[in-house]
Amino acid sequence: MRRVLPARRGDRVDEDVFARLGAVDQDNTSWLRRVIAEHGWPGTSLVGEDGAHDAWLLAQHADHDRVFQAECLDRMTAAVDAGEASPADLAYLTDRVRRARGDLQLYGTQFWYGPDGQDELQPQPIADPDRLDERRAAAGLGPFDEYRTLMMNLHR
Repeated sequence: MRRVLPARRGDRVDEDVFARLGAVDQDNTSWLRRVIAEHGWPGTSLVGEDGAHDAWLLAQHADHDRVFQAECLDRMTAAVDAGEASPADLAYLTDRVRRARGDLQLYGTQFWYGPDGQDELQPQPIADPDRLDERRAAAGLGPFDEYRTLMMNLHR
């Protein structure tokens, strides 16, 4: 019998599937590292909007290599400044890297079940919540309350 691991509250994932997913993330990270070394950040003029979004997604899921993930944040920030990447994607990566460092998130994109294992999904700590929707709008994201509702509905 194979062991299963929880993916999110109430769900179970086969341990072998979980390991394969981790291996895919590692392979994707290695591939993205090579692309960046050869071409720089894969922005829209190089790979189109879909390709640039996919590059962000690979960086977003490189949690096993936080140093590389932070390097991607720096490169993607420059790409956004040059009009080569999505500010919304950058907001997600910014929050992901900030939370990994123990900092407060700026855009409210990262949720968890809490540091003490609470049963309800909740946003990870957010800096200056009174200006959250202003920062989200500047990044091209919708209002936080709508996003929170979406997240809560997805994880029921």
